[in-house]
Amino acid sequence: MASQQQFSAIKGAKVLMVGAGGIGCELLKTLALSGFQDIHIIDMDTIEVSNLNRQFLFRQSHVGLSKARVARDAVLRFRPQISITPYHANVKDSNFNVDFFKQFNVVLNGLDNLDARRHVNRLCLAADVPLVESGTTGFLGQVTVHIKGKTECYECQPKPAPKTYPVCTITSTPTKFVHCIVWAKDLLFAKLFGDKNQENDLNVRSSDASSSSNHVEDVFERRNDEDIEQYGRRVYDHVFGYNIEVALSNEETWKNRNRPKPIYSRDVLDNELTRQNGNMDKNCSTNCPSSVSAMAALGMKNPQDIWGLMENSRIFLEALKLFFSKREEEIGNLTFDKDDQLAVEFVTAAANIRAASFGIPLHSLFEAKGIAGNIVHAVATTNAVIAGLIVIEAIKVLQNDTKNYRMTYCVEHPARKMLLMPVEPFEPNKSCYVCSETPLLLEINTHRAKLRDFVDKIVKATLGMNLPLIMHGSALLYEVGDDLDEAMVANYAANLEKVLSELPSPVTGGTMLTVEDLQQEFSCNINIKHREEFDEEKEPDGMVLSGWAPPPTVEGANKTIDNAGSTSEALPVEAEKSEEIETAPGKKRKLIEVSKNDGTSNAEEIKKNEKLQVLDDDDDDDLVILDGGDLGFSPSKKKCQW
Repeated sequence: MASQQQFSAIKGAKVLMVGAGGIGCELLKTLALSGFQDIHIIDMDTIEVSNLNRQFLFRQSHVGLSKARVARDAVLRFRPQISITPYHANVKDSNFNVDFFKQFNVVLNGLDNLDARRHVNRLCLAADVPLVESGTTGFLGQVTVHIKGKTECYECQPKPAPKTYPVCTITSTPTKFVHCIVWAKDLLFAKLFGDKNQENDLNVRSSDASSSSNHVEDVFERRNDEDIEQYGRRVYDHVFGYNIEVALSNEETWKNRNRPKPIYSRDVLDNELTRQNGNMDKNCSTNCPSSVSAMAALGMKNPQDIWGLMENSRIFLEALKLFFSKREEEIGNLTFDKDDQLAVEFVTAAANIRAASFGIPLHSLFEAKGIAGNIVHAVATTNAVIAGLIVIEAIKVLQNDTKNYRMTYCVEHPARKMLLMPVEPFEPNKSCYVCSETPLLLEINTHRAKLRDFVDKIVKATLGMNLPLIMHGSALLYEVGDDLDEAMVANYAANLEKVLSELPSPVTGGTMLTVEDLQQEFSCNINIKHREEFDEEKEPDGMVLSGWAPPPTVEGANKTIDNAGSTSEALPVEAEKSEEIETAPGKKRKLIEVSKNDGTSNAEEIKKNEKLQVLDDDDDDDLVILDGGDLGFSPSKKKCQW
């Protein structure tokens, strides 16, 4: 039963919700039923059919409409007396600035990506507004509280890079199906249907003795007199046959590995292919690109069937044929999309054929789509639990009840018959470059790297700035904004193409750069250290950013849950419209030990059974943990309140 003080805090609060997806729908409903009177919602997305199984404010008739607006209308039907203001917009838009955030008593996040989360975190810090973060994936989830100067901010713990794999493993020595998926998606699909000028290890030239011109001809370029089926077979034979033979010629590689088997279309397909492909037109008469399907053309219906080598080969050639016959205008600009049926079919078939060559178990289209699209299907009850916990913490924040703030983690296996683990928040991390303004260190070759490399890979991709301004002392090297005149824009564009050491104010070893984002009211300093060489496999960007560390382990916390560090290699398997998992390398969180009848403690049980994860809300689907990676999150230093 809520107290009068709680009712007063709730009724007088002005709340901003960011995200109206899986968590957001449950959160808006719970806020309304809890008595909140003034709620604002920002969400840039529209409703999709795949949302309807868990985002219960939406119906089939709402597909294609704004999530924020439909959610508002749905809740007002049973709480017409409250005020709900929807914004069908991106939270990173310039009108959602620090002044906008200052009008709210608390901000509640239900986002689906790291970039937007970091942006909201910085605006909340600049506006001095409390932030309640949240996330779910499958049965797991968490709610965390971030108060400027009192608890850690969202970025106090380094976020891992997306799961990546070495190029040499992907192109030469795959051992797992995920390696085949990455090869099919990021190399083969991109080469056939994306930028034709990109170079990758698929560009090995055929050594067919009958045509010396093949030594200079691009294998992936369709000839003028070549029909689609001939072209498809030629690509098939090249990537699954000839390239494997080239790899086998290096005997050293296969001394301690299983040798792959070259696969040629003539060995797998005969008249069966021609007979089946004759049905294509009648099964695929629609001109809608999203509904074009190789499975439908070949009469294959169940996405959970595991196709054999012949079926995968037929799907491969049929999908390629459909791209060229039905979607030719898109070729050259396509990127893989997990919601593109034909793209998923092609990648699944290509990955399975490669897997067959290397003796790796084959997977169904359903499984392959999950891996390629980083999908773990959402659980509606988890979203509901997390939404309830968000509201509980929001009420504490509104009452300034700092002693009772909790970061609560949903775990998959019960510990002492409990599935929720509340822990005390961390204090701010003194090493955090966002809320503690600690300088970072960047190792980079200042004689080779261009300013554009620094802006794209560090300032935007790693530091998450939208409208960056870069200064060397009093010299302005780069700026973005609508108020710049043409001469300034041209000057900064010219600077982007210069190497760091040749800028008007040269950037060399020992230089300190100041990088600001005026929209976020955020700045940080970066010390530059010149470095000549980088490991192309482990450091593919040619630069290393450091100086950003988690808080130290609490001494004496001898019963802890350890967290494994993340990996960073070369080819990423990234979540699209999905979420990162936070980890804190080397970080340990203290748990209060409660002795059980069998002599073990709850900390020991959790250590044995659970790896806590900090996860993000789904918006379409959730995140898949690829490759059996240990992505645990350890709540060290935070006392467990049972």
